[in-house]
Amino acid sequence: MGTNPYGDSYEGGLRKVARVVLLDPRDRILLLHGHEPEDPADDWWFTPGGGVEGDESRAQAALRELAEETGITEVELGPVLWRRICSFPFAGRRWDQDEWYYLARTTQTETRAVALTELERRSVAGARWWTCEELAQAHETVYPTRLAELLRTLLDEGPPARSVTLDPEIV
Repeated sequence: MGTNPYGDSYEGGLRKVARVVLLDPRDRILLLHGHEPEDPADDWWFTPGGGVEGDESRAQAALRELAEETGITEVELGPVLWRRICSFPFAGRRWDQDEWYYLARTTQTETRAVALTELERRSVAGARWWTCEELAQAHETVYPTRLAELLRTLLDEGPPARSVTLDPEIV
């Protein structure tokens, strides 16, 4: 396993990423609003999270990234819900990632980015809590692309017995 200049861990050529499906007491999900650093009109919504650093576990990375990107630290981290491989262009390079999505619950709904990287400061425009219905009706781009359907299943059936592998997303 190697690392890049940002300290992110890689395995088999893929950046190891931990993401958080954070739900509040009303079952709303927290999403961050991102965009290309040089083109704010090229935008999308995504779950908090990021690359595993050094020898930290994915669970540790999920909690660290959530705290850095949202200021939320009062979290009950649950199981890994989904895993996916994705590849996309962003900020002038291609990102090839192995993402694990952790379920988490919180009662802390006020968000404040406290430790964004320089790239995140140029590309994250804020955060919003979404109901499942709002997400299903959204015209904005959301990643993973089936998030509304996945969230509905999660809320109706609870977490899966073991993590579900999602179809790869190559953009």
